[in-house]
Amino acid sequence: MASRAIWRSASRFRNFHVCLCTHTLRQCGSSVSFSPTIADYLRRPSLPFLQPVIPVGAGFKSLGICGRYLSSSAAASTSTSDNQDKSSSSSKANSEGTQSSGGSQQSGSDAGKPVRGGPVSWLSFLLLLATGMGIIFYYDKEKKRHIEEISNASKAVKEGPSAGKAAIGGPFSLINHDDKPVTEKDFLGKWTMIYFGFTHCPDICPDELQKLAAAVDKIKEKAGIEIVPVFISVDPERDTTEQVREYVKEFHPKLIGLTGTSDEIKKVARAYRVYYMKTAEEDSDYLVDHSIVMYLMDPNMEFVKFFGKNSDVDSLTGGVIKEIKQRKLKR
Repeated sequence: MASRAIWRSASRFRNFHVCLCTHTLRQCGSSVSFSPTIADYLRRPSLPFLQPVIPVGAGFKSLGICGRYLSSSAAASTSTSDNQDKSSSSSKANSEGTQSSGGSQQSGSDAGKPVRGGPVSWLSFLLLLATGMGIIFYYDKEKKRHIEEISNASKAVKEGPSAGKAAIGGPFSLINHDDKPVTEKDFLGKWTMIYFGFTHCPDICPDELQKLAAAVDKIKEKAGIEIVPVFISVDPERDTTEQVREYVKEFHPKLIGLTGTSDEIKKVARAYRVYYMKTAEEDSDYLVDHSIVMYLMDPNMEFVKFFGKNSDVDSLTGGVIKEIKQRKLKR
């Protein structure tokens, strides 16, 4: 009976000790076995009910059993946790492998399937291509039409009537070097070249009249056109009919010299847009500043073209012939 009671007490103590050790291990997070012996626990006042039941010698013998039990239980729990960790990691690895193998299988299966059409189908591509070609064709057509309109407009401007004639020329009444009255009507039916100057001009007027006389002869020689050269004085105070007669004879036998009163000269100069003005005077000797221009007038005494000082004999000859031929073609 006594031994049975001791065995019961030892079983209770062992269970109690296992429970106490397990609780402590859970709190500390460690699997280290407890170092205190059963005798120490028996000596504590907190366990008085075990002291009369368990002898001291039996307690040390139970210590080995309890230590082996605790060691084996701790090792078992450690191995169990390790096995659980390994199993969890292996299960994760297996799941990942399964997923990867599944993905590879899926990709493999997808590789075998026919690829579906992209976001742009052949029909939409053809429609887009047709639209682009239509836009390009439309703009090309509009561009050609616009260029045609500009070309037609420019041709119409070139071929159309002139906006107006230069307001050069007009009626006049003067006296020629033979002391006879002359008007613009006396030159109708003839091509005329008119030059304004004065007989006391030192160099410019003689040069221009020589150029005019040479051009008149060349025009007659090249084109067979008769040109009437006319000299109008802008110095009525000194250029009398006698002075003008002697002057024009020096240049060309067909050169006609005209003069008149101050008012008559002002009128004709204004009609032909000719500028003239007296310069520095010393007694009766002075110069007249004036425009250096030759005017080509048609048989109706209408202005055709003017030629300046920069035109030489050849350019003057060619320019006059060209203008006369163009006028004849238009008629």
